[in-house]
Amino acid sequence: PAAGARVMDLQQPTSKMSKSLDSPKGTVGLLDEPKQIEKKIKSAVTDNDGTVRFDVAEKPGVSNLLSILGAATDRNPASLADEYEQYGPLKTDTAAAVIELLKPVQARYRELEADPAETARLLKLGADKAREIAEGTMERVRTNAGLLTD
Repeated sequence: PAAGARVMDLQQPTSKMSKSLDSPKGTVGLLDEPKQIEKKIKSAVTDNDGTVRFDVAEKPGVSNLLSILGAATDRNPASLADEYEQYGPLKTDTAAAVIELLKPVQARYRELEADPAETARLLKLGADKAREIAEGTMERVRTNAGLLTD
């Protein structure tokens, strides 16, 4: 979805979320525990006026939360704003939606972590598939460069 295509930092909502920024409080990791996610989102920077509306220029923190919630629930961030009058419920719902969104990713990670043989098999499968695609690409490159003749 367009919403959430670029997730902004929870502490610096005018900067893209990144592990390389100063504070880990602004970044939600794929493997963060639900309590960590909830704490980070509930401490997300907003503003002082208390009005929930989607306005990236004037309300980057609130708009970021709405974008994250929209991406996690496949809904429009601007229309989500109409459902909230206070920041607390918005933060609570955003945290819950992100936790739900990440559950299958975290579960699959734990499965693969517990089964190194399956992980190795999947990595080999991916490498074989990538090699097959690369071989076709290289053949076209050689043909186009005149290195292969029929």
